[in-house]
Amino acid sequence: MMNRIDSILEKIDLSGNKRTFMAVFLVFAACSRLHAAQGDTKPISWHMLIISLFGGLAFFLYGMEKMSSGMKKTAADKMRSILAALTKNSFIALIVGAVVTMIIQSSSATTVMLVSFVNAELMTFAQTIGVIFGAGIGTTITAQLIAFKVTDYSLLMIIAGFSMQMLSKKDMIRNIGDVLFGFGILFYGMKLMSDAMEPLRDYPEFVNMMRGLEKPVYGVLIGTVFTAVIQSSSAFVGIIIVLSQQGLLTLEAGIALIFGANIGTCITAVFASIGTSRAAKRVAIAHVLFRVAGVLLFIAWIPQFSRMIRFVADQFDSDISRQIANAHTFFNVGAAFIFLPFAALFARFIVAIFPDKELDKDLKLVTWHIDDTCISTPALAIDLARVEISRMAKLLGRMLRAIIIPFVSDPKHLYYEVPEKEERDLLVREIPTRDEIFPQLTLLEGIDLREEKIDFLEERIGQYLVKIARQDISDSQASQIYGMISIIKDMESIGDLIHRNMIPLIKKKQALKKDFSREGKEELLIYHEKVRRQILLLRDAFAERNPEKAVEIMSRERKYLDMESQFRILHLQRILYEKQESIETHEVHMELMDLLKQIIVYSSNIAKTFFKTCAKEDIEKWKKIKKK
Repeated sequence: MMNRIDSILEKIDLSGNKRTFMAVFLVFAACSRLHAAQGDTKPISWHMLIISLFGGLAFFLYGMEKMSSGMKKTAADKMRSILAALTKNSFIALIVGAVVTMIIQSSSATTVMLVSFVNAELMTFAQTIGVIFGAGIGTTITAQLIAFKVTDYSLLMIIAGFSMQMLSKKDMIRNIGDVLFGFGILFYGMKLMSDAMEPLRDYPEFVNMMRGLEKPVYGVLIGTVFTAVIQSSSAFVGIIIVLSQQGLLTLEAGIALIFGANIGTCITAVFASIGTSRAAKRVAIAHVLFRVAGVLLFIAWIPQFSRMIRFVADQFDSDISRQIANAHTFFNVGAAFIFLPFAALFARFIVAIFPDKELDKDLKLVTWHIDDTCISTPALAIDLARVEISRMAKLLGRMLRAIIIPFVSDPKHLYYEVPEKEERDLLVREIPTRDEIFPQLTLLEGIDLREEKIDFLEERIGQYLVKIARQDISDSQASQIYGMISIIKDMESIGDLIHRNMIPLIKKKQALKKDFSREGKEELLIYHEKVRRQILLLRDAFAERNPEKAVEIMSRERKYLDMESQFRILHLQRILYEKQESIETHEVHMELMDLLKQIIVYSSNIAKTFFKTCAKEDIEKWKKIKKK
């Protein structure tokens, strides 16, 4: 039969997700036919049972992916605001963890996101502890929904969800349709699995094997391995509930399997932490230790725990599937609230067993923030790219700070002065001969290094943004991505102006063996500081997602272009008055001032693009702050 399905697919020219969906559809059709032909009186055909079981599992996992995708597209843009609510208060962090996990339908995905955020320095490791505790609570919502016996309405949900996707032009309605369609597919997959396993109730060997899972060690081991393989504790809990509905699992065996599922789900976060910073690795370690500690705390009390679950079930007349869903919820809520008072102590313990290590990563060409594991959640991936762009602006700021020094200093002098009041921070500044961050490098070597980093980041961020663009993204997200691609090219152009155009001017100036006039030097220093502040504002705009900073940059452009014109006129007047220093340094002075002016124009263009791509919620947020 599978060969027939393959031959059908070969005749149909499909690729990617369409081919996968068609394969699942054909399995669905085969499973439905097999189930209809099977009847209650015929002996079991094991290969048909296996096809039906795995066909149902395929539908279940596909439905969960569709449901999760729809929820992400519906709510992911707001997750940034939810995560912004994180404070040092562990209880608030726990609630945030539960809410975010409920939205994205995966505690593993939440933890992977935390690994990315800590690696990107958007969060501290200590802030993640409460979120990790809450993630387990959020994932129990899926189990509770699965425990509702709505399989008879699964086709109705599929029809409704499909209709919303096909007939509506609004993104929100289409995304909700995705969620509903996913729910329907998920529940239909459960029906197929349940129907396929029904005959197994009459096989004593299988029933005895399943009851053997009541031994906690076996149950936890199988639950851990199976969940690690399919990388979804929610999916495995769904399978447990299906088995229980057919009477193949006792509550005790189901609880042991659930404990294993809670450990197995950690594997995704462990894989995601490979190659990240030590702080990010701590998130994965904390996730594993919390889950393992929770299981060890409860495993010895499974008989008592199951009696409590049955007592609650008796009060509400609940069946075995609801009891297992309740056990999953009580375990995760209980573990979270037991460990919550010790969150700070737990964080210190993780740091103690996995301490900081001195790594000079700044000297390497690496990305700090972008993470491929977040590409499936475009809103979060775009945020990480934005923070990496902020890092590009920081590198440009350091290049600008260093490049002016050889122009305004004489190796014989240790200090220079700028008498203008508004430039107090420049009144007395030591002229370094080495790079300010890496003393092992000379001033020019530091500029060379940062230019290489900016070229590297422009390429890597561009590739990352293209990958995001290939996902199922909204028009707003597409606009942000195209804008950011334009921005990184402009930033790379600023780096080239400094490296390719300003550095050669240094040699040209040194060959003159003449310094700028005192007035000319002051004008260059003042204008240079204005340019540097524009770049620093860009850095802050990206780091804070602050459209007000972009508006400030744009509003200053005209003022600074006029200032350059005024300084140019003053310089030409000095030449007319035959001031010797101005005459001899005229060419270098004019070229340097023109290059600084070009950076002003570039920074303003970047700010305009940034403002156009700002999310509406960010603009509204800063408007409210401004009113206050």
